[in-house]
Amino acid sequence: MTEAPFALEGRRVWVAGHNGMVGSAICRRLASENCAVVTAPRGAVDLRRQAETEGWLASERPDAIFLAAARVGGIQANDTRPAEFIYDNLAIQTNVIEAARAAGVRKLLFLGSSCIYPRLASQPMREEALLTGPLEPTNEWYAIAKIAGIEMCRAYRRQYGCDFISVMPANLYGPHDNFDLESSHVVPALIAKAHRAKETGAPDMTVWGSGRPRRELLYVDDLADALVHLLKVYSDEPPINVGTGEDVTIDELARSVCEVVGYRGARRYDASKPDGAPRKLLDVGRLEALGWRAKTALRDGLARTYDFYLENVAAPGTEGS
Repeated sequence: MTEAPFALEGRRVWVAGHNGMVGSAICRRLASENCAVVTAPRGAVDLRRQAETEGWLASERPDAIFLAAARVGGIQANDTRPAEFIYDNLAIQTNVIEAARAAGVRKLLFLGSSCIYPRLASQPMREEALLTGPLEPTNEWYAIAKIAGIEMCRAYRRQYGCDFISVMPANLYGPHDNFDLESSHVVPALIAKAHRAKETGAPDMTVWGSGRPRRELLYVDDLADALVHLLKVYSDEPPINVGTGEDVTIDELARSVCEVVGYRGARRYDASKPDGAPRKLLDVGRLEALGWRAKTALRDGLARTYDFYLENVAAPGTEGS
C-alpha cells in the first residue's frame, strides 16, 4: 500500500547516528528540506540502553526518524568481533523501534544492508531473495541483526499500524568513512593503502583476496537523497533496494582508486585473505519505479572521497593510519 506523500516541511526529524558517514550525509541532505533536524549526542544517550533510549525519545518526540545508528565494519571487523556486531546492532534497533512506537513517531526509516542477502543469491538480487539461503559467513552476525530490524519494522507495521519502512543499500563510500585498516570497508581501505604506498614510494600495495569478486558501490550523498525521497513517497512492508544497478570487480575498483590517488605501483593480491561474497548487485527496479536513480559516477565519488581523506585524515606523518 502506497499512501499519500509524507511531508518533511515543519517536522522534527531525528537522524540517529548523525556523526557517522550515512548520518552526516542525511543531515547535509535535510538542510534543504525546511525541517528541524534533531540529533542525540553520543554522551547524552546510549542507544544500547532501553531506558535511556525510551526516555530521550519520549522527551524529544520527533515526527520522523532515520535509523542510521549502527556498528559497522569490513570483513576483518565482522569476522573478529562477532559478539559486538550482533549485540550492539540488535540492541540499538530494538530500542529505537520500540521507543518510536511508544512515542507515537509518525514515520521511521530503517537502514539494512545488501549483505543480508544469501551469499549465492541470484544476481541482480531482488528484494524477494531475502531469507532464501545461507548468509556470507564473514559478516553473518551483522546480517542477522539487520534482518531482525527489517522484520521488526514489518511486524510493527502489521500489528500496530506504524509507518515504519526499511531500505537495503549497496556498499557505501564517501566523506566521513572509516579509513582505519583494521575495521574499514573496501573503498576507504584501498584509498588509505594507495595513499600510503604513494607517499612512501612503495613498489606495490596489497589488496585482500583474489580481486575477482564484484561489488556495487553507492556514493553516500546519493544514498541520503534516496532515503529522503523514500521517506516521503514510500509506505509498505517490503524493503527497498538502494543502489546504482551497476558493479565492478575489486581489481577494477583498486585500479580506479590508484588512478584517483595517483599511485603508479603494482597491485599484489593476497589470496590468503577472504573474498567475501562472489557478487553483490542489487536489482533497483522498485526504486526506479518510485522515481529515483543514482547520480554520482564511481570515478567522481572516489575523487571526492579522496579529497576528504586528504583534508581530514592524511595529516603529515600519519598517512594511511
